[in-house]
Order: sequence, then structure tokens, then C-alpha cells
Amino acid sequence: MLQSSSMQTSAAFEIRFQSLFQQGRALAFPCDRTGLVDLDAMSETARNNYLFARGMIGREYAMPFVQACERH
Repeated sequence: MLQSSSMQTSAAFEIRFQSLFQQGRALAFPCDRTGLVDLDAMSETARNNYLFARGMIGREYAMPFVQACERH
């Protein structure tokens, strides 16, 4: 039950890695309000992109930030 509850709150936030060189380009991933990402719930491609973005902070991407997801 706890996992289900945390998954519901995590969908309301995303962690964003903005490109340092291309304005408007970013990678974003679902997370909780503290920026914790559930790697086990990600597809292999999303997980690889997330780990790449983390490894490229300061080279390709700025420090990530957590923001509320836009509601549509």
C-alpha cells in the first residue's frame, strides 16, 4: 500500500535536466517531491537516459530541478 501511495504522489512531480547548449531541450523523468526516481519502474531506455543525464551534469546538462507536472 505504501508503494502505491508513493507512486501516486510521484506522478505529480518530475525531475528536469536542462541542456546547457540547446535552449528548450531537456530530459524529464517522473519522481517524488524530493527528486527520488523509481529506477525499477522505468523502461530500459528511460533508465539509460536518466543515468546519462546524471552523468553529464555540468558537461551537457545543468543541475536538475524538481517541478510539479503540468496538469492537462
